[in-house]
Amino acid sequence: MKRIVEFLFETGMLKRSPRTGYQFLGSGGESVADHSFRTAVIAYVLASMEPEVNRERLILMCLFHDLPEARTGDHNYVNKKYVQVDEGKAIRDQVNGLDFAREIISLAEEFNVADTLEARLSKDADQLDLILELKEQSDLGNPHARDWLSFAVKRLLTESGKKLAEEILASEHDSWWFDKKTDWWVNGSQLNRQRP
Repeated sequence: MKRIVEFLFETGMLKRSPRTGYQFLGSGGESVADHSFRTAVIAYVLASMEPEVNRERLILMCLFHDLPEARTGDHNYVNKKYVQVDEGKAIRDQVNGLDFAREIISLAEEFNVADTLEARLSKDADQLDLILELKEQSDLGNPHARDWLSFAVKRLLTESGKKLAEEILASEHDSWWFDKKTDWWVNGSQLNRQRP
């Protein structure tokens, strides 16, 4: 039980581990845990678009795909030109002594090799989270986000991922809450109010 508790404390490090690419973008920011959460939600959505996929495996792969970063930190594309990280060793050390170690190691290896549909979809979920973040930064006026978007879209591997990215790029980041077709933003109500 103690080893499980240590593992859970360690996963909490992801909440305090920043995604480092934003320092180059100049705006935005999130933790690795923030990223992993939405990546897992995106995996759930992609699984609904791909009925033959093993949904549970896909979601678990996304949930744990950045687990080693609790030990290694997040390394963006600039960092990776100069720093080599042994994520395999990190994840083996992280799960050493846990009953579920073999499953997490298997998920990490499958994600990195990307030769299964689940792994390709998990890679897409990872990129789609970045694409959503970059689209928001672009909508908010960061001129560099648009350039970054084009490269992130090129990394997509599946048709489902590409279709979702196409819709993300065609949408405004705030359209889910800022409905400009109602009078709510004028009167505070979507109902036509009777004036006394």
